[in-house]
Amino acid sequence: MNAAPTSAEIAFYFATLSLMAIGGVNSLIPEMHRQFVEVHAWMSEREFVELVALSQAAPGPNMLVATLLGGKLGGLAGALMATAGMCLPSSLLAYGFARFWQRFRHARWQSIVRDGLAPVTVGLILASGYVLTHAADHGWVAYGVTVATTALVVATRVHPLWLLGVAGLLGLAGIV
Repeated sequence: MNAAPTSAEIAFYFATLSLMAIGGVNSLIPEMHRQFVEVHAWMSEREFVELVALSQAAPGPNMLVATLLGGKLGGLAGALMATAGMCLPSSLLAYGFARFWQRFRHARWQSIVRDGLAPVTVGLILASGYVLTHAADHGWVAYGVTVATTALVVATRVHPLWLLGVAGLLGLAGIV
């Protein structure tokens, strides 16, 4: 493991990321994984996946992943700086952009921009799923559970908490 970044570096890193969060923080998971695990080796792949899973299981906004990752690197100060870095720049940009967007609400270019951003957002979120699947699943059974869960969520109205419960039981039984 490499030396952890300073609190200021954590804040700057997440501030930069926050400006790229098209589709929410989940779309940034591949880049976070690349930086935290592959480039800087600040944590293991397992630690990264566990923190992402914990952030998704906890109630609240999905940006909690930034708080947990920052906390892992820099304790309480790192968690606070990561949270501020993830929230402040994008919030200020969104506020300013909302005023601009409202001013030109009837312009044709708005529908063009929305139509163009939709597939990018879906692609980024799919990339997040791919990175997490690759990092978390080790073996055919785990891949099978991932594929089955994805198929059930897409094809049925089964609540995802039931699927999480079944997966937890499979893990407890040592199957996955």
